[in-house]
Amino acid sequence: MAASADSSDRRPRQVAVFDFDGTSIDGQSGSLFTRYLFSHGMMSPLRLAKLAWWGIRYKLHLPFRQDEARELVFGCLGGRTSEEVDAIMAGFHDEVLAPLYRPQALAEVAWCHERGMVVLLVSATFEPIAEVAARRMGVDGFVATRMERDERGRYTGRVDGPVVAGAEKCRAVETWCDAHLGAGTWVLERAYADHHTDAPLLEAAREARAVCPGKTLAMSARRHGWPVLDWGL
Repeated sequence: MAASADSSDRRPRQVAVFDFDGTSIDGQSGSLFTRYLFSHGMMSPLRLAKLAWWGIRYKLHLPFRQDEARELVFGCLGGRTSEEVDAIMAGFHDEVLAPLYRPQALAEVAWCHERGMVVLLVSATFEPIAEVAARRMGVDGFVATRMERDERGRYTGRVDGPVVAGAEKCRAVETWCDAHLGAGTWVLERAYADHHTDAPLLEAAREARAVCPGKTLAMSARRHGWPVLDWGL
C-alpha cells in the first residue's frame, strides 16, 4: 500500500485553465470597462475614439500594439491612487460583469475541482479585475495583464510585462504552474477558450474545449476534433 501511495504522489498534478472573456463570462471585459469609464465621466470622447480606432485595426488585422489599448484605458485614470483605481475596477466587476458569468463555466470549474484538478483563470484583462473574478469563480489562481507601478505604488499607465493574450497565455500558465506547483510536476489537462487567438492554449492541453467559438476557432475545433460547448445564456 505504501508503494502505491508513493507512486500516486509522483503523478503530475492536473491543471484546468479557463479563459475569461467570452468563455467564463458572456462579454468582453475590455470593451465593457471602456464603456463603463465613459458613462461615468472618467474617459473623454477623444480617448474613446482612439480606442475605437484600435478596435477597428484589431478586427481588420491591421498593425496594432496590444499594449496600446491598455495604456489608453489606464491613461484616463491618472492622478488616482492605486487603491482608488483597484476599487473602480472592483466596482465595475460587481456592477457590470457579475451578471454575465456563464452558469456552465462555474459548474465546470466545480467539476474540475471534484476530480482533483488545479483550476487556473487566464486572461488578457487587468489583474485587479481578474483577481475579483478568480474569487467569484472559486479558482485556485489567476494570471492576467499587469500594469506597471512606480516606487510609490501608483500606476504609471504602462503595461508591466507582456499582455496575457495569444501564445503568451501558454507562457503565463507555465510560469504560474512552475512557481506554484513545481516544474515538471504538473500537466495541462484541460483548457477552455472561445477565441481563435487562444488556439495555442487549446493545442497545449490534453483535452481542449471550444466555448461558443467564433468562425475561425470553430474551424480549428473541427480540424483538431475538439468538442464545442454551447454555453450561451
